[in-house]
Amino acid sequence: MFFVLFLAGVIWLVARRAGMPPQARWLLVGLLYVAVLGVQIILPEENPLRAMTGGSPALWLLLGAFAALVVAYREILKRIRARVQAPPPAVGEQVGPFSDVELDRYARHIVMREIGGVGQKRLKDAKVLVVGAGGLGSPVLLYLAGAGVGTIGVIDHDTVSLSNLQRQVIHTDARSGMPKVFSAEAAMKALNPHITVRPYNRRLTAEIAEELFADYDLILDGNDTFETRSLVNKAAVATGKPLISGAIAQWEGQISLFDPVRGAPCYACIFPTEPADGLAPSCAEAGVAGPLPGVIGTMMALEAMKEITQAGEGLGGRMMLYDALSAETRTVKLKRRADCPVCGDI
Repeated sequence: MFFVLFLAGVIWLVARRAGMPPQARWLLVGLLYVAVLGVQIILPEENPLRAMTGGSPALWLLLGAFAALVVAYREILKRIRARVQAPPPAVGEQVGPFSDVELDRYARHIVMREIGGVGQKRLKDAKVLVVGAGGLGSPVLLYLAGAGVGTIGVIDHDTVSLSNLQRQVIHTDARSGMPKVFSAEAAMKALNPHITVRPYNRRLTAEIAEELFADYDLILDGNDTFETRSLVNKAAVATGKPLISGAIAQWEGQISLFDPVRGAPCYACIFPTEPADGLAPSCAEAGVAGPLPGVIGTMMALEAMKEITQAGEGLGGRMMLYDALSAETRTVKLKRRADCPVCGDI
């Protein structure tokens, strides 16, 4: 046995002089141990090599077990020491899906049975595109930001004007003349710095719509022209994205979820042709009660939350109609059209 220990010492010293790291030196010693143990097990008792290396495998097995215990004990001590000496996480540092600040911020969602931590994580991972940063877009963007939707895109080519401020509450007097998307971005980041905002200061066109929509999970449309609504619908159908669409006029508003991929109609199923002149005037032409877009836009944000978190029953195949003058709300059923030129082949 002393011969083996002497040989192990020689191997260690030679390897050290050769500049080998400790791990490699221990590997060589381990190989020597395996070789000696093999000699003890394979060779007969009368073999002189076996006698020279200890004469019995039991002794080497006990030695190996003791060495393994020592190594395991050292490793456990190292891990305990590293855990004790590790600095505590900084205040607000994220150690899981949410930082301490985010847990406090979204606490009223997390305690809800229908949302909880899983639903809030879905909101954080979601990417939502809002078309229009005007009357409907204002409450939509603010409430999506406040709810913790992780990535929010907003596309609009217009600038803030004083006539907007009666209803477009995301903008301020001081930001008059600023592009609406950058004004909206400033308000959203001020409300919730834990989200990503993507402002697109340009007009939505057929050339960019599908490529833009493909990068998002859900589309919300709050613009007020039939041409743009039709464009948004076609791009949403082409990319397979659910579309929450809202509309307002004077004292009335409507909202629906268009999603032909899951059996609901698309916008063109319900509104196949552009309304005649005068039947659907814009807000600039007919006016609009200031709080009305807040009511409908907030409903749109709420339906978006439900769609993302899979809570409750959405408005797929239904349209909610709101009459502010009579304070009445009703819901009508919608059906797909087999001959719809936009979604008929889905």
